[in-house]
Amino acid sequence: MHRVVVLALDGVIPFELSLASRLFGVALDPEGRRLYEVVTCSLDGRPVRTSADFSIAVEHDASILAGADTVVIPASEEFAEIVDRAALPRRTAEALALIGPATRIVGICLATFPLAAAGLLDGRAAATHWHHAERFQRLYPEVELEPDVLFVDGGRVLTSAGAAAGIDLLLHVIRRDHGSAVANFVARCCVVQPQREGGQAQYVQRPVPERSDTGTSGTRAWALDRLHEPLQLEDLAAHAGMSRRTFTRRFRAEVGLSPGQWLIQQRVDLARQLLESSDLPVGRIAERVGFGTDASLRQHLHAAISISPGAYRRTFRAG
Repeated sequence: MHRVVVLALDGVIPFELSLASRLFGVALDPEGRRLYEVVTCSLDGRPVRTSADFSIAVEHDASILAGADTVVIPASEEFAEIVDRAALPRRTAEALALIGPATRIVGICLATFPLAAAGLLDGRAAATHWHHAERFQRLYPEVELEPDVLFVDGGRVLTSAGAAAGIDLLLHVIRRDHGSAVANFVARCCVVQPQREGGQAQYVQRPVPERSDTGTSGTRAWALDRLHEPLQLEDLAAHAGMSRRTFTRRFRAEVGLSPGQWLIQQRVDLARQLLESSDLPVGRIAERVGFGTDASLRQHLHAAISISPGAYRRTFRAG
């Protein structure tokens, strides 16, 4: 039986901690026998403080990591405080060093930080929660972070974005080990979507620019009120009182995108809001956000987050 060891560290988030035992625990072979043994450990076998108002007791210390086939590290609220390799707690580093070279490692959400600090992600692709992606890239440039995806299968080391993406990643692991039938059975037992591809985009919240009298922020705010219009670069530059070349250069310096890329991004974001909050037909939403046709909206939404307008509405529609 494949042995999965879950390493619970101080500040562990209870939801993420439960994922491995919940999903691997209901994976069965055709005769109804369990395919995985799941055990949980702390560094010293003592109770672990969680991010909630309770602690958990475990039966094992970190020595069992040496005999694991797969190690799962759930997110902890304290992982965000790991700012470089020197900040990785010594006992955590020692525990990670116990993991055998052939053992598969699965990091959920912020677990990317201790894995990177321990050097286990050097030269590898990885995912993490979008809210921490920019800081992660700054701290660990040697890691090939894919900041927008749900999860990354890096072979020996697999990483996911936020909590729900941890479900996607563990189902992917089960599917990789035992095929779609077993993974789909686990998904049905847990009443979750059977499969979201790892490359599907995270649903990232982007702030609206603040208005100011300098730079291009005033023009960006102006454009947000007119996304339904066929805005051109000339219109934006004229509003800002700049030449096209100067406006484009300053816009990219402030935003990190070209004006055209930014307009598409804002139109996609508005389309997502309308899909969530209104009963408008897809074609009408396409007109409201400036894409013109439902075909154009489908194309841009799929390019941005790898999902159709109808599927997005069914998934995220409020109420």
